[in-house]
Amino acid sequence: MPIVINASTSIPDAEIQFSATRSSGPGGQNVNKVNSCVILEFDLHLCSALTAYQKRRIAESLGQRMNKQGILRMQAQRHRSQVANREELIERFVDLLQKALQPRKYRVPTRVPTRVREKRLESKKQRTQTKRIRKAPRDFDDA
Repeated sequence: MPIVINASTSIPDAEIQFSATRSSGPGGQNVNKVNSCVILEFDLHLCSALTAYQKRRIAESLGQRMNKQGILRMQAQRHRSQVANREELIERFVDLLQKALQPRKYRVPTRVPTRVREKRLESKKQRTQTKRIRKAPRDFDDA
């Protein structure tokens, strides 16, 4: 069953490798016997389900989380069971890719309104006037 990222994108199970190791998380004596930590490995460059544009967006967004070969590696060991850890890992993986593929919001440049500019200049003039009034008068007799 493919992993659905959004309405137009899904990744086949064959392109994601899962492996299990012993966990350092909860489980008591169970930790020493059962491989409950799940590791997900996803090779971005070999993925056939993503377009070149999507791969570039993911690489830009998640580049620091990938190794030099372009493999994204994630692990989960919060739960005692391997199944629960796998489900959590898939959920986190989908969330990461959804955020990476979201369209960017560009800032629309705006002008400073004329009234705001006038108000700022008016307040500066007012401040100057206040300081001028407070200033001690100079004696012209000494000169």
